[in-house]
Amino acid sequence: MQDIFNRYIQHLEAERNVSPYTVRNYKADLLEFFRFLNKKKVASLEAVDRKVMRDYLSHLVGQGIVKASIARKLSAIRSFYRYLVREKIISANPIEMVSSPKLDKRLPSFLTLKEVEKLLNAPDPSTPQGQRDRALLELLYASGLRVSELTGLELGQINLDTNEIRVWGKGSKERVVLMGEPAAETLRNYLAQGRPKLLGEKRSQALFLNRYGQRLPERRVQLILEKYAKQSGIGKRVHPHLLRHTFATHLLDGGADLRVVQELLGHADLSSTQIYTHVTKSQARKVYLSAHPLARKKKDEPEDKE
Repeated sequence: MQDIFNRYIQHLEAERNVSPYTVRNYKADLLEFFRFLNKKKVASLEAVDRKVMRDYLSHLVGQGIVKASIARKLSAIRSFYRYLVREKIISANPIEMVSSPKLDKRLPSFLTLKEVEKLLNAPDPSTPQGQRDRALLELLYASGLRVSELTGLELGQINLDTNEIRVWGKGSKERVVLMGEPAAETLRNYLAQGRPKLLGEKRSQALFLNRYGQRLPERRVQLILEKYAKQSGIGKRVHPHLLRHTFATHLLDGGADLRVVQELLGHADLSSTQIYTHVTKSQARKVYLSAHPLARKKKDEPEDKE
């Protein structure tokens, strides 16, 4: 089983070219599944059937695992079994008909424009780290990049003449994202001043560097956002994906076409982008109810009598 598992992981990394984050999740999810099979004395991968999978789902629910995480774990197992069938390691997929739990629909949260402005103005522009952080925050909000795409950026992917960035997203799909002049200006400032100081004597083509002149890791970006959110008094959990949600929501609020937003986000499926239309409709309703004089009947308001 270990040899098959290792070959599958190599297949993910080499042939499917998935992100290190996805590989890490798949590894953890599959190893957890294998431990369960071992505990239940399931003799082989082919011996897994719907009853075993039902037991496994019950086991996960009993551990308090949320529906979204259970769905992700099942997705990893399904992908593994599809590989086994394709490689003729097993003859049939025993879990093909096992359905994932129905997920609760949650609308993505986002920042208001005032909160965005507070966040962008939080870094100290007189320090190399502050120049980097301002450019990083501006770029996340201006382009809707995933954090993995942001930290993976190389100097050659940025075109400051056209304010475009060439990105390789999920599944190594290439797309071009745009940035406005404020983001481009902070990037020019960072490239001229902050980055050379962070780079020092090192050599690197990475756009965003840490204080040792090395590529900035994803976890560090998360900590940077948490720091400035706290400093700005924003009473929300601010993370890189929240800025991506904010980018999409503000674009749609401004009248952008849904398919344009889909392309900029790099969504393969339009339904992934449509979730943001529910957010903007919800926001529109709140604005309407608070702004329209006859939208809501006020309590204890005397009726006008002529």
